[in-house]
Amino acid sequence: MVKQILVVDDDDGVREIIQLSLEAAAGWDVLTAASGKEGIAIAKAKSPDLILLDVMMPDEDGINVFHQLQSEPLTQSIPTILLTAKARMSEHQEFMKIGVRGIITKPFQAMQLVQQIKQMVDW
Repeated sequence: MVKQILVVDDDDGVREIIQLSLEAAAGWDVLTAASGKEGIAIAKAKSPDLILLDVMMPDEDGINVFHQLQSEPLTQSIPTILLTAKARMSEHQEFMKIGVRGIITKPFQAMQLVQQIKQMVDW
């Protein structure tokens, strides 16, 4: 069965690169959202297999969006990987404590993205 991935990032270019990488390299179906609010709505409607969630977005940051996803019965079991430009280990440890499956630091290597995701969610 084809995996469905939801990418939530306010940067159009980042969403495009991730979508192209995941579709071409893994054959996954990729849904995209430009905001946390849109991402939550799509997650509730489509129940993707995984969410890639940007940490720093205008309006609502990714951590707030993650907490909202965790509080919803329809979305709380969807594994979530954070995308962040913050490379400090202490911040990564804080993110892991809240229950995310992994952290991918920007800029990431598009060709390695599928492998990183597979390792983080045991696919």
